[in-house]
Amino acid sequence: MIEECLVVEFAVSGDRCPLAEATATTGLTVDAEPPQRRRDGNTLLQFSGPADSGLAAVLDDDDRIRYLHVARTNDRQNFRCLSREPCVVHELIDVGFLVDSIQYVDGDERYTGAVVGRDVLQGVLEAAGDTIGVTLQRMYPLGDEDDQAVAHRWDISPAQEAALKTAYEMGYFEIPKAVAASEVAAELDIGKSAFLERLRRGQRGVFGQLFG
Repeated sequence: MIEECLVVEFAVSGDRCPLAEATATTGLTVDAEPPQRRRDGNTLLQFSGPADSGLAAVLDDDDRIRYLHVARTNDRQNFRCLSREPCVVHELIDVGFLVDSIQYVDGDERYTGAVVGRDVLQGVLEAAGDTIGVTLQRMYPLGDEDDQAVAHRWDISPAQEAALKTAYEMGYFEIPKAVAASEVAAELDIGKSAFLERLRRGQRGVFGQLFG
């Protein structure tokens, strides 16, 4: 049994993925679940973005996208579709990368996940090195306190969790607020609107599990 598990984050640029190109066109941030590759060569994509943002129209005009379905939930739109374009992340998945979440930001991508053991990490890094535009951003050991049971994990993305945690630690939730939203956003190195969006989505995910 291998006891060591490492959390890793990859930054991706220059990918021809429809979602990457759509966010480059619209300037949006899109949160996505790990893509599911099908035997027929198509990839199932599930993701969400701001409502009434023009994202649906851009994807609908992309010939690589099929069976696009859009459902609105409050201020967000949830998307499901098939893509004919292979996803770069599958090259890392094939050698042992356990992808947890993907975020598309203005044409670039960030993969967050884990690898089990140094040997698997080496294979993933070699695969990343052979893939144009993939670089390792962060890597750290997954501790026992971070590895919650699957049934008890919050239904929020790592980016939303970081927004909630940073806001809490900086005193954003205190009365009166110890810091402004712009200060928390600067700490996270994102824009104020992106921080507030992640905060609202994270709160909705946590409250939904607490009270739903």
